[in-house]
Amino acid sequence: MTGTTTRIEVPADSLFGPENLPYGVIAPAGGAPRVGVRLADSVLDLAVLLDDSTFARPSLNAFLAQGPRRWREVRERVQALAESELPAAAVHSLAAVRPVLPIEVADYVDFYASIDHATNLGRLFRPDGEALLPNWRHLPVGYHGRAGTVVVSGTDVVRPRGQRRTESGTPDFGPSQRLDIEAELGFVVGVGSELGRPIPVDDFAAHVFGVALVNDWSARDIQAWEYQPLGPFLGKSFATSLSAWVTPLAALEAARIPLPPQEPEPLPYLRGRESWGLDLELTVEWNGERVARPPYGRMYWSPAQMLAHLSANGAATRPGDLYASGTISGPDRDQRGSFIELSWGGREPVTVKGEARTFLRDGDEVTITATAPGPTGRPIALGEVTGRILPAHNE
Repeated sequence: MTGTTTRIEVPADSLFGPENLPYGVIAPAGGAPRVGVRLADSVLDLAVLLDDSTFARPSLNAFLAQGPRRWREVRERVQALAESELPAAAVHSLAAVRPVLPIEVADYVDFYASIDHATNLGRLFRPDGEALLPNWRHLPVGYHGRAGTVVVSGTDVVRPRGQRRTESGTPDFGPSQRLDIEAELGFVVGVGSELGRPIPVDDFAAHVFGVALVNDWSARDIQAWEYQPLGPFLGKSFATSLSAWVTPLAALEAARIPLPPQEPEPLPYLRGRESWGLDLELTVEWNGERVARPPYGRMYWSPAQMLAHLSANGAATRPGDLYASGTISGPDRDQRGSFIELSWGGREPVTVKGEARTFLRDGDEVTITATAPGPTGRPIALGEVTGRILPAHNE
């Protein structure tokens, strides 16, 4: 790149064209973290490009709080500028910047919204009973996670230690031996809500800015011992990986589809005029080999219903809140978004690089990507989420 201006050439097959424009936070060499927008294999420094100090910050939170009108104005301006000569100081090579966690995560909630995933786990854990518990079709089941252990894609994950049930029925303590992934879609709240005021299901787009891929790492042996009677705790809270790029809802208009039928009909507070189903296809790679293609379009509960339920009791939301869909799975084996499903509890190993595998070993790396239909007929991509497993600490 030479001179004072430059033009970004977007290849015809790029999944990050001007119809996409995901937001992230990047640290240029020798510079402080700041907000950028990805265009092809470049990043536009918005503080320089728009001469706006809102973007000279180490998170998206201040911009998120400005609301849908401002989100739309910035997106339209960036789209217009992307077609022209740009100040060279505002353009960085994607390879030359370090990605930073894009949001200051205020709160983190994880749902359980895939009927295929819930059915699979029900069959694994309750083979002689009903796969779905009685409440599952009436409300989006979820739990409150740990915001402080959400990490940006590319961050190594240390194998967790905890109590594990043994064959004798009593626990021991040690590194998880059934370490797993959960391929999920996360939703980033922009505009918060007041304590005591639920968010109506049709106000989803007035509060949620965009989506990002999530890998909610899970220690299944720790989880199995601790989750009764209160649910997930240490088996989940050690790490949740988040993509470095947040795709705005505006980029996903062409991906919107109806929800699958919901029977019985949800209670009134979960009924809306807009369904917010999304036609996204994820890919899970284990040590570089594709092992699953989970389809988000089969999700039973919509993100609008999740947000309405999350706040139904009057819980407040804040800019930077993150909630995730739960594992995305489909009805076929190669559509399962967790290794406990792919290996059917460890009884049916998956072949990875010619080797039979069940759960994660130290040194394993998992990468999750996704694509969605774009407005021009070519797909757009969500930013990937990747992580590598390190050995447990011995202390």
